[in-house]
Amino acid sequence: MHITEHCVVALTWVLQDTLGEELDVLDEPVDFLVGGDDLLARLEQALQGHAAGDSLALHLEPEEAFGDYDESLLFLEPRTAFPAEIEEGMIIEGAHLPADLADRLPQEPLYTVAQLYPDHVVLDGNHPLAGIALRLQLKVHAVREATEEETERRSAGTGFFRLGTS
Repeated sequence: MHITEHCVVALTWVLQDTLGEELDVLDEPVDFLVGGDDLLARLEQALQGHAAGDSLALHLEPEEAFGDYDESLLFLEPRTAFPAEIEEGMIIEGAHLPADLADRLPQEPLYTVAQLYPDHVVLDGNHPLAGIALRLQLKVHAVREATEEETERRSAGTGFFRLGTS
């Protein structure tokens, strides 16, 4: 079976920046819905017509991946608005921001605690890979028709490429 819209593909990959540093390795095949919300549009486009056993090498510019870095998504917030156990690198869903911040900050992104200061916290609403050109080595392990449930849900249950994107 060849990859078309609304099928499920089992993929493995190696994701690198343009300097060759590995950013993510998916060793075991994971199912993704083509034509849903699981994959970047550029990946879906490149996968069309391929079949199990095929390998692809892609170069993705930021606008094809996680977008350009947007400095307007950096927020300097009072340290007192956060719990004492907050740490750099933690991810906070926009919908779960402390109450006094939820009214002022966009709810859609995931926020990374970028820096901690004694009196302030820097929140970054950009995807961690925003502004980075990427190299992606993909291998297609299986292709099957999507179930009705997957099509309705617009997902095979994974969301790697949806993290922090809108």
